[in-house]
Amino acid sequence: MKGRKNMRKTRSDCRVGIFEKKHGLPPGTIRNKNGRDTRSDKKIGTIRKEAK
Repeated sequence: MKGRKNMRKTRSDCRVGIFEKKHGLPPGTIRNKNGRDTRSDKKIGTIRKEAK
């Protein structure tokens, strides 16, 4: 298992648009519970709080 990278938890102050771009995801990949696109300026921490 040489060269295997450990995945880290994304920082809670990272914004959705930055996260999608950083991970090579198309815009609109992350969605709200009702199926609509999540705003690109919404923070990952807010999404985590809403999921609880």
